Amino acid sequence: MSGNLSRQGMRPAFRGWRARRPFWGGLLLALGGAEILVTEKVSLKVAMHIGMQGMTGYLLPVVMLLCGLLILFSPGQRLFYSLIGILCSLGSWLTSNLGGFFIGLLLGIVGSCMTFGWLPDQEPRSERRRRKREAKSTAEPLQQQS
Repeated sequence: MSGNLSRQGMRPAFRGWRARRPFWGGLLLALGGAEILVTEKVSLKVAMHIGMQGMTGYLLPVVMLLCGLLILFSPGQRLFYSLIGILCSLGSWLTSNLGGFFIGLLLGIVGSCMTFGWLPDQEPRSERRRRKREAKSTAEPLQQQS
């Protein structure tokens, strides 16, 4: 399959895939969960010994990471995943080094909010259409002069 697509053909295909889902929201949520996991200092053996309270420090960022990936690959359920993602992000404040020293917490909150607000079949704004039309109209005379 990759033999059929040239390097120039993969970029538009990726852009089309990205346009049909809340890409940046899912990516930020997944990065927030990964960042919180990286900042965990206690070993898994100690967390298992402490019990469920120690395990939530690992459980919440893993759920954030999974929600971010599920948003990317299953955008039809984005509202549910974004709500779970924001709850886990807020819960990481208490369980995971202040939400990964605020960075993972903020990435998770912003990503979840972006996903929740994403509209799949939104028409382009009239301002954007107008600017595209103006750019095309100014580019055509320049091309004809060359």
